[in-house]
Amino acid sequence: MNLLLAVVLALALPQASGSVPDSIRRSIEKDRSDTETWLKSGETSYLATIVRTDFGGRTTLRVGRAADNDVRLDADSVAAHHLEVTVVGDSFRVVARDPGAAFIAGKASLRSAVVGPSSIRVGRYTLRLSHQRFPAIIVFDPRSPRFKDYKGLRYYPVDLAYRYVVSLTPSPRPDTVIILSTRGNRRRALRVGWFDFKVGTTSCRLEATRLLEPGVDEHSVSVFFRDATSGKDTYAVGRYVDPTPQPDGRYVLDFNAAYNPACAFSPHYNCPLPPKDNTLTAAIRAGEMDSHYASH
Repeated sequence: MNLLLAVVLALALPQASGSVPDSIRRSIEKDRSDTETWLKSGETSYLATIVRTDFGGRTTLRVGRAADNDVRLDADSVAAHHLEVTVVGDSFRVVARDPGAAFIAGKASLRSAVVGPSSIRVGRYTLRLSHQRFPAIIVFDPRSPRFKDYKGLRYYPVDLAYRYVVSLTPSPRPDTVIILSTRGNRRRALRVGWFDFKVGTTSCRLEATRLLEPGVDEHSVSVFFRDATSGKDTYAVGRYVDPTPQPDGRYVLDFNAAYNPACAFSPHYNCPLPPKDNTLTAAIRAGEMDSHYASH
């Protein structure tokens, strides 16, 4: 058997007992290690968030060191009235206000630009320009006091029985549905279809959706779910898993890669809630567990 065929067969196994192929195990464990390193000290770690300011009924927010700004950044590297950020359709217009003020977008230092949902830098701070049709500015500070709360992450052992290669059953009418969020917003999504699989002898079905929001790829597929472990070993709100498309049209649905939403770590996020129909009676003992950084 050549190496390519062996890899394809290993990826295509819908269920199996015993050890996980080494390449898959190493990839999952490396991702977990990288995530812990990022959470502990990354400039855009969930623990680095210090404030969220929603636009609400406003179209413009002012950012700077002075007390009269909508978003105050109290550092000498920030001008008194540093920026104005204005929502323009699905994008943001960012304009420096005070002489000498600038921001970094990508690698460029700029005084004005129109950018999509993304991040910019102002001094030591990262400002995430979040849209989601409920625009907000989320501020990340590498000196965030939340870093002292770091206590690692908890995961179930890697188990190939929770790794599936499955077809997506398309919705006969791709309806627009409402996905509720942790901040009470009603977010629009497209019901793409369903994934069917078994946990042991229990048949399971999960709805796949695509959020209809700026910055979401038109081919993306998301699965938000709860199961019998939710509120016990795993985060009570639910978890997410990202199906990976394969060349033959099927998807890898690997619950070893199931992860907690950002709101499990910080109150500054607006996370989709799993649809009611995506609550499984089976226990998905795979992926990320609840490390109890937040309570709901």
